[in-house]
Amino acid sequence: MVDVRRLRVLCEVARRGSFSAAAASLGYTQPAISRQVALLEAELGTLLVQRLPQGVVLTDAGRVLVGRGEAILAQLAALEGEVGALAGLEGGRLRFAAFSSACATLVPLVISRFRERHPAVELSVTTADPADSIPGLRAGDFDLVLTNDNPSGIRSEGATVDIAGLAQDSSVDLVALFDEPMYLALARDHSRADADVLSLSQFADERWLSAVPGACPDARLLMRACHEAGFEPRIAFESNEYSVILGFVAAGVGVALIPDMAARNVRDDVVVRTLTPAPPPRSILAAFPVGYRSPAAQAMLAVLREVGEEWLADRAPLAVSAEG
Repeated sequence: MVDVRRLRVLCEVARRGSFSAAAASLGYTQPAISRQVALLEAELGTLLVQRLPQGVVLTDAGRVLVGRGEAILAQLAALEGEVGALAGLEGGRLRFAAFSSACATLVPLVISRFRERHPAVELSVTTADPADSIPGLRAGDFDLVLTNDNPSGIRSEGATVDIAGLAQDSSVDLVALFDEPMYLALARDHSRADADVLSLSQFADERWLSAVPGACPDARLLMRACHEAGFEPRIAFESNEYSVILGFVAAGVGVALIPDMAARNVRDDVVVRTLTPAPPPRSILAAFPVGYRSPAAQAMLAVLREVGEEWLADRAPLAVSAEG
């Protein structure tokens, strides 16, 4: 195996024509240069330079090694530059997936800020609920996933959160970002739309609109909230798109428990109300493959945290009450 440092010394000797000139160029002493060349000759078992009074001359073996070595060193320099660019976010890629309600609200803000800061990173974004995005993360299809889930309880970086199906999964690393409040959505002409105080138990006899069980974790969140309120909800319609659910709410088909992200895009014929006591919140988390976060993924995590904090700060006007 040719030592790259000694190969670099030999190429510099050939370029400069003497040990002393190569030493001055590389910042070594002349004896150190001579010793490096001698060690390289010993490793290869052949003479590489003829040492003459007026300088050095490459042997045939030396010319072959320098001719190939210059190309090898150029490729190594290019490789080091590419790796350095990745670390400095001057290149590379980030494959990012997020659930649909986040893609309609929070994610565009995140993507805009990330591209503004790191324009050289090739960024791809996929809309996928956790049932698809987490398996994709495990399979290596994504570098970072924005997920929402919550019934089994796993400690993540920064908080204790509930992530169904991940509590025993050593291949996924979770970082808690923030908790999102859940609101009640009902038709504007609903008999309780203007009540002073609302509780979930008051809607035990209502028909409910839900996310699809097994596909979207928000379905489990609805069941948990209703069970804590003491009743089993009657599900009249299921969809993983909150725009569709809100359309059915407006038509009077039923009521729905919706997250803050969906409440920000509520239509005019739907009323969004807070509940007392508040139902369990929806946890928003970043998921990575265990053991590795690329520089681009780490930079995206920083943006997610920053935009998430700003998102929370803008929440107050959405706590819609009868007076609001």
